[in-house]
Amino acid sequence: MKTFLMRKEDVKPQWFLVNADGATLGRLAVKLADVLRGKNKPTFTPSVNMGDFVVVVNAEKIVLTGNKLRDKMYRSHSGYPRGLKEISAGELMAKHPDRLIREAVYGMLPKNKLRDHIIKKLKVYKGTEHPHAAQLPVPLAF
Repeated sequence: MKTFLMRKEDVKPQWFLVNADGATLGRLAVKLADVLRGKNKPTFTPSVNMGDFVVVVNAEKIVLTGNKLRDKMYRSHSGYPRGLKEISAGELMAKHPDRLIREAVYGMLPKNKLRDHIIKKLKVYKGTEHPHAAQLPVPLAF
């Protein structure tokens, strides 16, 4: 039996719609990362960007358990002295809830050249409105 390897020319991505209302951040991010990578398909090939597009709505209604809203910190550094910036998950949720989901999914993707291409297939929006109605996204339930 031969090993089947998918080619990028043969990939036909689908569009999925996910409602994040009441979902736990980490559990949702794992499932989103799997769909974005294409691990839910029987023809999964690790070296090919064969995942689907995912549109996430109601990002502001995501749930974090325990004291993570207060204790979990997101850090970035400019590279200059005193260039460290910190923001708590609660502050990030109030300002940019879409970045909270994007950061969680980004950390769960493989650390290789495909990661930047895969994360571009994730579209996250605050409310229920999104500009991807023309792609006819199929509701994805977990």
